[in-house]
Amino acid sequence: MDSHFLLYLISGLLIVIGLAGIILPALPGLPVMFAGMLLAAWTDDFSKIGFWTLLLLGLLTVIALAVDIFASLFGAKRAGASKLALFGAAIGTLVGLFFGIPGILLGPFLGAVIGELIAGKAWREASKVGFATWLGLAIGTALKLALAFAMLGIFAIALLWN
Repeated sequence: MDSHFLLYLISGLLIVIGLAGIILPALPGLPVMFAGMLLAAWTDDFSKIGFWTLLLLGLLTVIALAVDIFASLFGAKRAGASKLALFGAAIGTLVGLFFGIPGILLGPFLGAVIGELIAGKAWREASKVGFATWLGLAIGTALKLALAFAMLGIFAIALLWN
């Protein structure tokens, strides 16, 4: 088997796994996609995917990481969350990673609610903050999907253009 073929196959697998990682927990989606694209560029000595394309893809990856980190925190903050709720949402997101999709969906919500309850807020206000946190996470996932498809489009255009 040709080594270039094998490297392109690995590149493709990384891109597909990265795309799945946008939704599935415990997979750093866009960084894995970027790694696959970088491997494909390296495989052909950067003749089709050059420096500027990789720089743009890397920038989109960094933006996606920022979206990932701040999405649920932004939702909580918009609902008037306390610092304890923001901390709880961050901890809930991290702990939720270990419990699969239910953990990803419920972790930020529960973390924010628990933080608000510890801060002395009533259940109703705490659940409002929890919902806003969850909504921020959902919007963040949609933004990451948009960034992933933008990356795929840029990558495909660069491959076909050259």
